[in-house]
Amino acid sequence: MTDRQQLLQDIKPLSFDGVNPDKPLVIAGPCSAESESQVLDTAKSLAKNGIKIFRAGIWKPRTKPGGFEGVGIKGLLWLQEVKKETGMLTATEVANHEHVVAALDSGVDILWIGARTSANPFAMQEIADALKGHNDVTVLVKNPVNPDIELWIGAMLRIYNAGVRRIGAIHRGFSTYGKHLFRNEPQWHIPIELHRRIPNLPILCDPSHMGGKRELIGPISQQALDMGFNGLIIESHCNPDCALSDAKQQVTPDSLNLIINTLVLRQTKQSTENLALLRQRIDECDNELLEVLSRRMAIAREIGQYKKEHNMQVVQAQRYSTMMSQRHNQAEELGMSGDFIETVMQAVHEESVRQQIRVINSNAL
Repeated sequence: MTDRQQLLQDIKPLSFDGVNPDKPLVIAGPCSAESESQVLDTAKSLAKNGIKIFRAGIWKPRTKPGGFEGVGIKGLLWLQEVKKETGMLTATEVANHEHVVAALDSGVDILWIGARTSANPFAMQEIADALKGHNDVTVLVKNPVNPDIELWIGAMLRIYNAGVRRIGAIHRGFSTYGKHLFRNEPQWHIPIELHRRIPNLPILCDPSHMGGKRELIGPISQQALDMGFNGLIIESHCNPDCALSDAKQQVTPDSLNLIINTLVLRQTKQSTENLALLRQRIDECDNELLEVLSRRMAIAREIGQYKKEHNMQVVQAQRYSTMMSQRHNQAEELGMSGDFIETVMQAVHEESVRQQIRVINSNAL
């Protein structure tokens, strides 16, 4: 067992009074608390539809100055009113020591840490220091803006080292440059790797920030549940088109209710003989892939020897470009994603180059 697993093995599950532990956890509410009436109207509608945990941003980090940066501490009074009138638990984002103290003093049940903050070890340590002595609080940590699993784990370790054991991760995707289908690229392999390393860590999905469009919330939520995520945190607003922040990715409480009721929960704990046979076939395919790759690398070393003898450069740019284009088209003809195969072939090419360089540099003067 690694040191990391030893540190995180006693993390507690995300269980709350009145929340069914046999169903995925759902946290919902507006991106930002904008007014008392907006908060209460949204909360009452969500509570009517069975949502038990209400989220709302009190402090909002903005990319550029001048935008709506949240209502601040007075919004915490609105969250107190939500608990009083609906019985819902409450959750909000914190980014520094003052936020933590104010939220805990106001009785907020769940704190989450945003992607910008989780990427900053100094800010994470400040938050961790503020949490010392509050061992029963629940803290959820969003992935950093960049796809760095070590940074994500490090952020959670700081919270753990403060004595907190009710810790969860939120996957909200990763920032990319340019226009894409998703606001933040899912890169599902990263939370999968996180689960492999820390199997007992609860992981929630944030389809609102991942998709950036309300029509993507349903499909992303279904994919997350299909992959075994423990729950969802979704932005819901009583009048989303008039929201002061992230209007396009928020849904009404009734729309959220429809989305949740159409989600399909797969049987994840029951294995069948047919599934075992299919997995065996996957293993066989993987073995064949490894053998083919081994033969490919052997040929790459032969090419390296030829280039060494003829004093040739290792990378032939035109050849590489042509190969990638051909493999992309071949993949699509075979019913696979061309982009996926480009990613695979890029990794294969990089290893081939490494093998050739090793041959060329062997016994070099």
